[in-house]
Amino acid sequence: MNRIKIDPQRVIGIIDRNIFGGFAEHLGRCIYGGIYEPGSPLSDKHGFRKDVLDALRRLGIAIVRYPGGNFASGYRWRDGVGPVSERPARTDLAWNDIEPNHFGTNEFIEFCRRLKTEPYLVVNCGDGDMREARDWVEYCNGTRETALIKLRQAHGYPKPHGVKYWGIGNEVDGHWQIGYKTPEEYARVFTEFGKVMKWVDPSIKLVAAAVSDWKGALVERTRLLLEQAGDLIDYLSLHWYIGNAANDFEAYMAISELLEERLSAYEGLVQAVSFERQIKHPIYIAVDEWNVWYRTFPPEVRETMKLEEIYNLEVALVTAVQLNAFIRHARTIKMANIAQIVNVIAPIFTRPDGLVLQTIFYTFELYSRTCGNLALDPWWEGDTFSGGAYKGVRVLDVSATLDGNKKQLAIYVVNRSRAKEMETSVQLSNGEFKGDIKIYTVNGPDIKAENTFETPANVQIKEKRITARNHTLNFTYEPHSVTALVCDIA
Repeated sequence: MNRIKIDPQRVIGIIDRNIFGGFAEHLGRCIYGGIYEPGSPLSDKHGFRKDVLDALRRLGIAIVRYPGGNFASGYRWRDGVGPVSERPARTDLAWNDIEPNHFGTNEFIEFCRRLKTEPYLVVNCGDGDMREARDWVEYCNGTRETALIKLRQAHGYPKPHGVKYWGIGNEVDGHWQIGYKTPEEYARVFTEFGKVMKWVDPSIKLVAAAVSDWKGALVERTRLLLEQAGDLIDYLSLHWYIGNAANDFEAYMAISELLEERLSAYEGLVQAVSFERQIKHPIYIAVDEWNVWYRTFPPEVRETMKLEEIYNLEVALVTAVQLNAFIRHARTIKMANIAQIVNVIAPIFTRPDGLVLQTIFYTFELYSRTCGNLALDPWWEGDTFSGGAYKGVRVLDVSATLDGNKKQLAIYVVNRSRAKEMETSVQLSNGEFKGDIKIYTVNGPDIKAENTFETPANVQIKEKRITARNHTLNFTYEPHSVTALVCDIA
């Protein structure tokens, strides 16, 4: 039998709600035809799709990163402000497209206000310069009587936007990027950009682009960045996308081990350099692009359906595996942004007459809705499997949280077995179960089950209640499932 032990007093760290973040880029149908569709009967008077807003509210998105992504490395923010009829159309080299600039800074801020979410802007550190970056901070956050503040006011926004989070560049370590930077170049550029941006608004938080190309000079790049700009960095950004192009379910499920290696390595690297350089403020990790991406659509339609994927149940499982990792590393992971939020590798898929909620939508919703504010340190043992390069991987992937105010426990378990139920003893080593336990399970008929417009409910959340007393609960986890046990404890 598998065993899980939870001690509510073994707290790893405080969970930042920003781990339930999103990402919106000018790419394919994420903005136009996704978030923003003026003239649609489904849109409000400002052009925002009301059904998309309602779905995103269900996800409890805490922060949204914008405008990219690769797009940010060639973006001129001034093109996207002012009267829409006067905004210039530009060639977008990142995605080989034409950007009309009908949606820009102020539309994004309005979108965030409707979602009641925090905006996070990424400045152009590709072919842009530091003056452009600091001007954007002043336009958004400035309060003094300057030309840029008067420009914002003329655009209809007398009060500052108060954008707290600013990324300096996107994936600058990738040769695919406009304005790729060597480790030395980016450390220098970040220092100068960050300096003038914080001179404009000392309260902002800066995100440094650490790693997206996991084959590069990972340690050297991050070490140089921390050594030269450590006093300015608030977050180090990591990006990853995973997939199952080989159709190897076990290897796909074992991806948890690679993610643990990456996160543990970067936690240690930040800690070591901070100790050596006597950096006194905390430097957190932001996994501000993460998802599954391996191009399910055939080549002949990729140009018109850029990065649009239909997700199946196994993707919902690996989404939960990633969220479990963020919870287990809550001491250092203070932001994570699923990429993206609509149409483009996203939990929501639209067409002109409606939308469908993909399998990963339900996983994200379940965690966001039930997650407590404290990450716990669960212990578990049981059946194992081998996948890819990893052996002895535990079939169950587990995390746990506690709502310190409600004394409510949430235990998240991914059963990564394709066919076997997992009978499990869940024990509280401190305290007792109190009353009913709510069971939420994301599952479907098989690992390849998808939600489409024709079959929108193949994968969703099922709910039931069971009763437990004292400190032990025996529960059987369904094959290929994500389950949350939510209960009060005494």
